[in-house]
Amino acid sequence: MLLGKTTGAKRWPRGQKFSLSPSGAAAEEAYRSAVLGARASGRPALDAALAAWAAPRGLAPVDGVVLAELAGKKLGLAELSEGLEGAGIAAEDVRQAITRLVAAGIVEPLPLHPDRIP
Repeated sequence: MLLGKTTGAKRWPRGQKFSLSPSGAAAEEAYRSAVLGARASGRPALDAALAAWAAPRGLAPVDGVVLAELAGKKLGLAELSEGLEGAGIAAEDVRQAITRLVAAGIVEPLPLHPDRIP
């Protein structure tokens, strides 16, 4: 019997910070464009636009929210989770989104400070 919850999320070192990659800036811009384009058309149109944004990138629609929160910043998981808590996105969902965004090359883990390398 397995104890605990198994997710596909990678365990990142404490203090790990993330930023957008060059392709991440384009993905974030496309995300904002999808949201703005569908905003006035109602929830079903927004959901369809976000799914269309996420699918070719191998992402989940919620990943765009995490991506937008990270735009122009260098944040760690705790900071991202705290910032997205008000949007109803759980810390585990943020961790899974970061794992997908890094795997897609949209977000990059920044080098750790030497005194934080495990």
